[in-house]
Amino acid sequence: MLTLAGRIERLPFSRFHIQLLLIGGLGYSFDGLDAAVVAFVLPVLRTAWSLSSIQTGVLGSATYIGFFFGALFAGLIGDAIGRRAVMMWALALYCAASVASAFTQDWPAFLACRIVAGAGTGAESAIIAPFLSEFVASRYRGRFTGSLAGFFSFGFVGAALIGYFVIPGHPDAWRWVLAFTAAPILMLLWWRRALPESPRWLVSAGRAAEAEAIVAAMEQSVARAGHVLPPVAASPDPPALAGPRRSFAGKLAMLWAPGLRRITAMSWLMWLSITFSYYAFFTWIPSLLVQSGMTITRSFGYSIAIYVAQIPGYFSAAWMNEKVGRQATIASYMILGGISAIGLALSHADTMVMTAGICLSFFMNGTYAGVYAYTPEIFSTEIRATGMGTASAIGRIGAIGSPILVGWLYPNFGFAGVFGTTTVVLLAGAMAVIFLGVPTRNRTLEAIAAGELSAAGTHR
Repeated sequence: MLTLAGRIERLPFSRFHIQLLLIGGLGYSFDGLDAAVVAFVLPVLRTAWSLSSIQTGVLGSATYIGFFFGALFAGLIGDAIGRRAVMMWALALYCAASVASAFTQDWPAFLACRIVAGAGTGAESAIIAPFLSEFVASRYRGRFTGSLAGFFSFGFVGAALIGYFVIPGHPDAWRWVLAFTAAPILMLLWWRRALPESPRWLVSAGRAAEAEAIVAAMEQSVARAGHVLPPVAASPDPPALAGPRRSFAGKLAMLWAPGLRRITAMSWLMWLSITFSYYAFFTWIPSLLVQSGMTITRSFGYSIAIYVAQIPGYFSAAWMNEKVGRQATIASYMILGGISAIGLALSHADTMVMTAGICLSFFMNGTYAGVYAYTPEIFSTEIRATGMGTASAIGRIGAIGSPILVGWLYPNFGFAGVFGTTTVVLLAGAMAVIFLGVPTRNRTLEAIAAGELSAAGTHR
């Protein structure tokens, strides 16, 4: 029988893949909207509820506390029961908690709702990339997954526009905004009908007949569009698991098996550094601009320009993923982001702050386009979601800690302290990717996994 992996590899980019890009992309857009809109709500809540700088930082971290648990368990559960169910349940949880947060009357209740909403967005963010990357051929996988992550930018820009035009207009406008972020619950109707389970995961779970039906439907869709498929090249399917599936603890232990230790360590350091730096910047930038003397409306206007820079940042890196490889893209964008952070730390005039902020936004978001493409590739099918989920969860430790740390750094050390710290962390992450990472460009997922197994035998 022709291997299902080989049959997926020969498929051209088609309408089926565009639909997957839109499905996952809309999920990421609302994840970005939910995460970013809190940055515009915080200045209002700080005044309305008379919050201290530390309390404001804790609220800024709430979403990412939920992200940690959502990402961790989404990966483990996604490898155990499948990617599709986790993706849909995560969306439902996030939407319910977003509605609840809109009706809170004090900061502890708001904190609790944001943690639950964060669990939903964290789970969804961690499962989409490893899930959908399993449907695409190696020759455009980096560009596909990088573009998928690029949809985050639309959510952030949407949040900036809402923050500028809606939130300042009424004392309770923040409640309307949070209720609106639950709108993607309507996408579940589409996802249930249009979203198949990953055929690669189905094969690894011993459900070859279901995988065969999905791949056959993909081939028929391509054939109806007039494409003639080439012969199937050799590409082994992931082995079906013999005996009972591994426990959660067993899957976590696999990440630190010989041959995977270096990769796991690299992925955790990569995610920790970029996520710490990213959320230190984006959670606090409207509040920092206000505290530096701008009005709320003007600071939100500057934030729009900074957030718009995400869009070319993401999609330029998605293109670079295929041209120079994921490692080079991630490391170079991290280093350039560090240089931009130095510029922001030394800025004094408003225009200098905005220019440096635009550059930092461009490069840090471009880094994520590489990170979301790279992480699912370096783990085998059996633990792909676990590897992605745990790396993302470790990154959220940085997201949890950075807003609180900024709440302490800024009053004591100003912009220089905040963005000097960001620079050091970004450069450390770049070094981890350069020296500990593995190449994945133009390699099938199965070939990358086989290389890991070979390395495991070599380093025992």
